[in-house]
Amino acid sequence: MIIRLHKNFKKRYQKFNKSQKNKFKERRNLFLRDEFDPILNNHALGGKYTGYRSINITGDIRVLYKRSFSADMGERDVAIFVTIDSHSNLYG
Repeated sequence: MIIRLHKNFKKRYQKFNKSQKNKFKERRNLFLRDEFDPILNNHALGGKYTGYRSINITGDIRVLYKRSFSADMGERDVAIFVTIDSHSNLYG
């Protein structure tokens, strides 16, 4: 699995404090080991986010991502982290 960061993700990530960034890194590493670890609460989304999945970073912070395949990476799975934000900002 390869993780790619969308420009929107990078922009929002820069606004997070050091503690939140560290928590993201922990959860990213867990995601790479097992994307369906129960701690991540990985689940498919519907409505305007149909085709996206969500994982928990903290009690309130979520990452939305899409799955893809990369031909230039030998058809490897790719997770494109599209955005990171609070639950209320994403779904409210």
